[in-house]
Amino acid sequence: MESAVKGKTVALVTGASSGIGYEYARQLAERRYNLLLVSNEEEPIQKVARELSIHYSVSVEGLYRDLSHLDAASSLYCYCRENDIVVEILINNAGIFFFNDVINVNTGKLSVIVNLHVYTVTMLCHFFGEDMAKRGKGYILNMSSLAAKIPYPGISVYAATKSYVRTLSKAMYNEMYDKGVIVTAVCPGGVATNLYNLKPELLRLGVRLGILMPTKKLAYRGLSAMFAGKRCITPGWINYLFSFSFLIKYKTGGVFLRLKASIFMIEKYFGRRD
Repeated sequence: MESAVKGKTVALVTGASSGIGYEYARQLAERRYNLLLVSNEEEPIQKVARELSIHYSVSVEGLYRDLSHLDAASSLYCYCRENDIVVEILINNAGIFFFNDVINVNTGKLSVIVNLHVYTVTMLCHFFGEDMAKRGKGYILNMSSLAAKIPYPGISVYAATKSYVRTLSKAMYNEMYDKGVIVTAVCPGGVATNLYNLKPELLRLGVRLGILMPTKKLAYRGLSAMFAGKRCITPGWINYLFSFSFLIKYKTGGVFLRLKASIFMIEKYFGRRD
């Protein structure tokens, strides 16, 4: 079957069958971008592709890929080259989450999260970033996490991989800016998705309390930052407050210092420019 976006310029979104990735895809379709959507859920991604194509009258292809495989990035890149698909926007969103100590996680699961968050993201940035640099135009948005700043027990591997994504993105921003390519890292705190396997009522409660950010709001903030040419954002003032106060507590244990640091970060946030 011929690609639905053969010969077209597209936004490529990974992990697009639900949650944050779906919302990135929907908002890009709303902006009139053709889409190449990738997911390891075959039926859901086809459903999303049909839905967005019909609703927004853009060309959309849903592609089934397991991006935790070491050859996934090269395979996806070759598919785009073979079908003359030009990727103008790359959204590296696909990810997994689990809560457990490193020594209690089986090696297969460790390989999946490291391959997916580190190796595949790096290779996709390499392949498509090189093409963008040659054209002198493009955008890369990498989903990091607030966990990148917090060495919290139980999410050590997740936090470490997201720290890598954040560092890679910030360094690539400096490498690629003069080439006309914007690289943005988005570092959200809790988001109201199925990633954490929470009951729907708990997700709604988290949103009401301001602990969890709705996917629509997060995607809007992420895309706005990317198109504005920002290097790194942590959406939501409460996330600045939490991350900075946690780090001060972790390093010093001083209540007074934590309070002062939190107040400073709130003030800094409202005038912040990344």
